[in-house]
Amino acid sequence: MRYIQFFTLLFAIIIFTTGCKIEYRPPVASPKTGYLVVEGFINSDGGPTTITLSRTLKIYNDSTRDNREHNAIVNIEGSNNETFPLYETGDGVYTSSPLQLNSSEKYRLKIKTQYGKEYESDYSTYRATPDIDSLSWKRDNNGVKIYINTHDDQNNPGYYYWKYEETWEFHSRYISSLKWVYNSHHIPVAVAYTYPDQRIDTSIYRCWKTVNSSNINVGSSEKLNRNLIYYQIMSIEPASEKLSVLYSLNVRQYAVSKEGYAYLQKLKRNTEEIGSIFAAQPSELTGNIHCTTDPSEIAIGYVEVSQEKDKRLYINNSELPGWNYHMACATIIVANDAGEIQKNGAGLPTIPYAADQFGIHSFYDSYDPNCVDCTLRGSNVKPVFWP
Repeated sequence: MRYIQFFTLLFAIIIFTTGCKIEYRPPVASPKTGYLVVEGFINSDGGPTTITLSRTLKIYNDSTRDNREHNAIVNIEGSNNETFPLYETGDGVYTSSPLQLNSSEKYRLKIKTQYGKEYESDYSTYRATPDIDSLSWKRDNNGVKIYINTHDDQNNPGYYYWKYEETWEFHSRYISSLKWVYNSHHIPVAVAYTYPDQRIDTSIYRCWKTVNSSNINVGSSEKLNRNLIYYQIMSIEPASEKLSVLYSLNVRQYAVSKEGYAYLQKLKRNTEEIGSIFAAQPSELTGNIHCTTDPSEIAIGYVEVSQEKDKRLYINNSELPGWNYHMACATIIVANDAGEIQKNGAGLPTIPYAADQFGIHSFYDSYDPNCVDCTLRGSNVKPVFWP
């Protein structure tokens, strides 16, 4: 009898997990333009303030629309009636000039869209951010983990938000001194040296890539005796290209209020920690941005006044013996004739060989362009901070 009950239960689980699936469209009503999303902080530390404005997208069938909010009028307003404008610098990003704000005043963000709707954040007091004590890293079987360390003996508990920017140098798998020669129909018909002196083309060998953080990193000392934070902010998988040459992580730290921290935690759960039956259910997201022309309209975001503190870390591949990054690249042998080149010329030529008595090369090694031209995956302009 127990066996029958067990197999009945097992059969029910299999049917439940592998049964037919139908699309579910939740009955969420939202404006045609989506809800306004406001991201950023009012920087009180003498630097510029950067705010990003965008619109929410529908859950389905809304992947092609540009959701950035353009041509808005954005200002920082002080409780003493000071006003500091922000200007759109591209793609819905608005930036002010460097500001020296009065630590005894309160400030808020005010927004007017190109269609006349107005939004404002609650007034926020000046909040000091402690320095980042250090960035450190450890290697284990799962790759490299990077940690941030900070403390503040003046304020306890402390609530923190971190953003970061990754930059890494990478090299092409192969170096080339050759290029395809194309006819008027953009069909490869011959191979030539990139430079007359036959030197290698280093401009497509060494590149850099920069990626901004997309996850939400928050931490608190609320349950600790001291305002002392040791937090894993980044994890890099084994044999990643990021650590194949030289890697840099620049972390920006902000002290936030308890309310701001609660908002960011909720945002993190709603965006990063859903998708399984054991995950927390999505909850209503209430920030401190309000639509003053239509109080019933929802706006998403939490803007506060905070200092920005940053610190940069470098990790060199020489510190990671046996890292074993490898880029798989298939080799194609291409004969030096128009028919063969047209047929196999999708890659990039690298090594000429098998020259005849007249010095004419009859064959070439050809590789996927991504294996030869690093600019297809990054920039060959060296960052100003690169050592």
